[in-house]
Formats: sequence, C-alpha cells, structure tokens
Amino acid sequence: MGTKNKNTTTFEEHLDKRYGEQGSLKRTEFEIKAKAFAIGEVIKEERRLANMTQEQLAEKTGTKKSFISRIENGHSDIQLSTLYRILEIGLGRKITLSIE
Repeated sequence: MGTKNKNTTTFEEHLDKRYGEQGSLKRTEFEIKAKAFAIGEVIKEERRLANMTQEQLAEKTGTKKSFISRIENGHSDIQLSTLYRILEIGLGRKITLSIE
C-alpha cells in the first residue's frame, strides 16, 4: 500500500519532457498558447455570465463574431487594446495586471 508508482510524474516534469525545460523556445511557445487559451476561457465565461452571445459582444465592441470565437478558442493573438475593449467596454469588467 505504501509503494509509489515509478512512472508517476508531476505536471511540471511532463511539460519538461514534452515541451522542454522552462526558457526553451518550444516551452515558451507552448506557454504563450496556453495563456491565450486561458484568456479566451475567461472571456467566454464573462460573456456567458453577462448573458451575451458572441454576436452581441462583437457588435458592442466593434469586432466580428468570428474574431470573438477565435479568441475564446485560443486561436488568435489578442492585443491589449482589444482585450480592454472586450472586457471593460463589452462586458463591463475591470482589468488588473499583475507581474510576478
């Protein structure tokens, strides 16, 4: 009962093996895509909480529904000005920035 599985790895070890160690080009590219996906998930959830469709959010922010969809699915880089427009103007939320 007290034995450990030798094949068990941490998530960090998995990322190191699959994408390289932190600071490597492949790992950095993965982390950028992961953060884009996370931002998209935040926008999607905030839009859902505001009871808005992608079309409504696009109209309110001067973008297209397809662009909102690409952002929500992590398939588009988003400029800070666009992030501001979507979250603060479109969804009435406040953005704060934290650097660690």
